[in-house]
Amino acid sequence: MIRPGTRFCGRMTISALAVIAAVAGTSLQGGEPCASERSWPMFRGDPALTGVARSALPETLAVRWTFEVEEPITSTAAIVDGVVYVGAMDENFYALDLATGKVLWKFKANGAVQSSPLVSGSLVIFGDEEGVIHALECKNGAVKWTYVTDGQIVSSANQHDGRVLVGSYDGSLYCLSANDGKLVWKHETEGYLHASPAIQGDTVVIGGCDEGLHVLNVADGKAISDSPLGTVVGASAALMGSHAYLGTYGADVLCLDWKTGKTVWRQHDADKEFPIMASAAVTEKLVVTAGRDKIVRALDRGKGDVAWTFKTKSRVDSSPVVVGNRVFIGSSDGNLYELELETGKKRWQFEAGSPITASPAVASESLVIGTEDGVLYCFGGVRTLKPS
Repeated sequence: MIRPGTRFCGRMTISALAVIAAVAGTSLQGGEPCASERSWPMFRGDPALTGVARSALPETLAVRWTFEVEEPITSTAAIVDGVVYVGAMDENFYALDLATGKVLWKFKANGAVQSSPLVSGSLVIFGDEEGVIHALECKNGAVKWTYVTDGQIVSSANQHDGRVLVGSYDGSLYCLSANDGKLVWKHETEGYLHASPAIQGDTVVIGGCDEGLHVLNVADGKAISDSPLGTVVGASAALMGSHAYLGTYGADVLCLDWKTGKTVWRQHDADKEFPIMASAAVTEKLVVTAGRDKIVRALDRGKGDVAWTFKTKSRVDSSPVVVGNRVFIGSSDGNLYELELETGKKRWQFEAGSPITASPAVASESLVIGTEDGVLYCFGGVRTLKPS
């Protein structure tokens, strides 16, 4: 999910482009967010970033429609109230009709959009390459407010109790008022924040390029703990109970007790030491993750033992999504894969013909995902014509 030439933790990327079931937060406009069968309101589907869909999908998937732009789509879509929201490298942000793929409105950002949108209440919120956080009206794309940071934004926004939280490459985690975008607090780290903040209750958890896991109180931004990880982190943490699950640039998959900062288990394949940029999906039994070693892995959530592996033909920066007993994940080999959750056996694949670094969004019995050749696919149970 990184644009060519973008720095990640002080490095130049070598590829063309890189990189609900738990606790829900509070809506920006009051009330609870609608994480349901009909919505995928944010990156990973819910505030805890579990990557587990509530919607089912048809047993047999077909392309319902496609939407094309001239630049890559690495942002993961949001789906709410029959509308798909997604950003692209062409510096535009789009609202599309879920049923047909037709453009409802588009908005010109200040730079390329890799940050995945957050939808809550009447607003859709995302960041861009120039460090601007945009809050737009869902109905027409009108600007509600903007906030300018000092660095590129790849991190996706999260929410709690009328507040928006998002990381920036300037090294700070920002907490803004949802109503007017004013700064409530910011927490400065010593490295870029590429990952998205995960929220459980009134606690926010984010890993950074300063090799630390930062645990903060959402209300005032005060640090609960700062745990050294020994390696930089670009993947977002997934939370379940008091545990945070995340991959690292040093090829570890970690389970950490975020309340104490202690490592519960660490999984490391010494034969395949490649960075992990994909964020994990977490179920009651398994942690499903993937890395630039081309491997999708399911680990026992309690002990970290490998339950199964599946090998793709190229690096995997796309984050897996669990849908019932199925796992969906894209790969830079140009395929969208469907795997059996319990065994990792391949059930289906779709050849897009272009690397996939975006992650699936699943709602209303539909799966939406973008590719690096600028095509957004909507899969469902009915094949329809491509919109004009």
